[in-house]
Amino acid sequence: MPAPAGVVFDAFHYHQWRMHWDSLVSRTRVQDGSPCPSAGAVSNNTGGGLLRALSMTTRFVTYDPPRLAAATMVGTSFPFSRWAASMRHVDLGVDRSLLIYTYTFAVAPAALAWLLEPVVDRVFLEATEKRFKRLQTFLEARGQDVQVWQESRRGQ
Repeated sequence: MPAPAGVVFDAFHYHQWRMHWDSLVSRTRVQDGSPCPSAGAVSNNTGGGLLRALSMTTRFVTYDPPRLAAATMVGTSFPFSRWAASMRHVDLGVDRSLLIYTYTFAVAPAALAWLLEPVVDRVFLEATEKRFKRLQTFLEARGQDVQVWQESRRGQ
């Protein structure tokens, strides 16, 4: 990513920034009204674009800015019977970082998993690649804005 890990972390997790670039989610909200998640926080997420019908509730099991965030699905959301993901951020230099995104899922009904999982995996992988390319483009254009915002928050 063309920004430090802390900038990428906040651009992803603070909803005011995420709404500018995220193609996979059209709306996301932490249930307690916070501007970003925290460990144990539950968020409601509505899909974006062609996946708009996909809504998912997630619970953050880890939230350790600017290094790691991990969440798991609460309940089910067709086609997922189980879903979890983590994002690890590693600084590579002054203005570059690596975002490592890992996910796992299972689909329902289990009897059709052999047929559905490869399709769902391909669709999810393509949507995730598009999503992170959009994040990269956003950071190239607006990464400085996120940094200025971060600096203004430190003074509060």
